[in-house]
Amino acid sequence: MSELEIQVAAGVDTAGGAKTAGRGRVTAVEVIAGLLAALLIIAAIAPRLLAPGDPLAIDPRAAFGAPSWTHWFGTDESGRDIYTRVVDGAHDSLLIGLTATVIGLGLGAILGVIAGTLGAAVDFTVNRFLEVLFAFPGLLLALLFILVFGPGPGSAIVAVGLSTAPGYARIIRAQLIRVRSSAFVEAATVQGLSRRRILTRHILPNTLAPLLVLGTLGVGQAIVWAAALSYLGLGAQPPAAEWGAMLSAGRTYITSAWWMSFFPGLFIVLTAVCATALGRSIERRMRHA
Repeated sequence: MSELEIQVAAGVDTAGGAKTAGRGRVTAVEVIAGLLAALLIIAAIAPRLLAPGDPLAIDPRAAFGAPSWTHWFGTDESGRDIYTRVVDGAHDSLLIGLTATVIGLGLGAILGVIAGTLGAAVDFTVNRFLEVLFAFPGLLLALLFILVFGPGPGSAIVAVGLSTAPGYARIIRAQLIRVRSSAFVEAATVQGLSRRRILTRHILPNTLAPLLVLGTLGVGQAIVWAAALSYLGLGAQPPAAEWGAMLSAGRTYITSAWWMSFFPGLFIVLTAVCATALGRSIERRMRHA
């Protein structure tokens, strides 16, 4: 995980003075990110509201058409409308990103809680296991998983989820240890509360609170990684209207039909930036709550 996410989990002011924004003030960045997120959700749930055409409909006579009033984002080598395909691809790209993030957070939470609660021996074992995983870049772990289980959207989802789990586990373990040594946990211990009650009522709720922030930040990362796998031909396969697969299809024509790669790549970047902005906004508001 990135330094930003580690700071978020530890409660550090990552915004560098964001406290001055006030508890209830809505910034322009939040408004723009919220509007973009709403459009992406609409595109994922009901793409025909934004693009009524068929993303797989071909028209050889319109092949390699530049952006125009008829085709806002141009057309590809088969005459398919790229705008329609980008809108339709939001469903697959967001589904992959969200599902992979849920898998990564779930596994990370389990490993982090086990390491932080079951004693020094278990903590040592889990930490050594995480260190072995950290020795490999996350994307390399995903590639190894796909090499074993084969390419495809399902493999890409699980691969990205597994590759992000070690980072989440380390953050959650550190947060649990910090909460466990806090004053309110010591007060609960002095009052004679059972270990189980302290764990379920005090430690775990405060440990898992940053998961919403981490998950929001992680969605953007997962979408980028999934798009990278599709770009390499290991995720969604053509003619699927998935952004990474569209990038891969357009690279052959990058010098003559730049729009085939530009617009899918643009929405990958915008989605990642949007998720990061919303995650930082949620973190700031939780800190001021």
